[in-house]
Amino acid sequence: MDDRAHLVRAAAIWVALAIVADLIVGFLVAPHMPPGNFSNTASDQTHINNVLALIMTPIGVGVITFLVYALVRFRQPPGPLQDGPPVRGHRNLQVGWVGVTASIVIVLAVLGTIELVQAPDSSAGAGAGGGQGPSPISRPSGNPLVVQVIAQQWQFTYRFPQYGGVETFSLALPVGRTVEFNVTSIDVIHSFWAYQLGVKADAVPGANNIAYTTPKKVGLFQIRCAELCGLWHGWMAAKGHVLSRAGWARWIAHERIANAPATHYLPPYAKVYYPAPLERGG
Repeated sequence: MDDRAHLVRAAAIWVALAIVADLIVGFLVAPHMPPGNFSNTASDQTHINNVLALIMTPIGVGVITFLVYALVRFRQPPGPLQDGPPVRGHRNLQVGWVGVTASIVIVLAVLGTIELVQAPDSSAGAGAGGGQGPSPISRPSGNPLVVQVIAQQWQFTYRFPQYGGVETFSLALPVGRTVEFNVTSIDVIHSFWAYQLGVKADAVPGANNIAYTTPKKVGLFQIRCAELCGLWHGWMAAKGHVLSRAGWARWIAHERIANAPATHYLPPYAKVYYPAPLERGG
């Protein structure tokens, strides 16, 4: 059997296995792909993860198929060891390989760029900003709820400048309203990760990182610190709540009353804070 016949046979096996594998991924794995559909940003990430999985599955199957085919078909026969025939190259195969891989990279780059710079949409609450800095490529229209996430060793607190600057120890959000997270830190580098919301932004002292999301469901979501920040880094975990509009209005009203004494002593709202210690060592 010549090289062309081997290539055709291996390719036929690969195509059959790739179709089966993509059907399994598309119908069994994709519905459970993280981070889910709890918010618009999570849905976008889930969609991209599914696209990547459907593209990468045939590639992975192809690598394994050709490896197993070579191990089985070209195994050294019993007897004295012999060198295989010299390989001089295969121009068509090389050009095809470069062309296919380049096309895949370009397609993925286009998909990622579209998701990154999508135009704001008042109905969907879209907006670019995944914690890359204080100036997102695009901002959502309307009046988003501004939540300042303040990281510190070893907890997150949340300040609401549109509601008297009250600062809370727990995070609750209204369903269906776009949220603008302004993430910063007052000591070391942390990372605010609201898993089910699809939000992850580094908390850096002296910096304000903006991220947008719009919760689509009422329920709980996990909050973690995703940057090693000291001894009790693993303790920086909590649950956030997405409430109905009426439920959230009651929650924020209660928090403003309960935290009024502390709010009186907080510094004026700012994008970043620089604590001034009263005592210094030395």
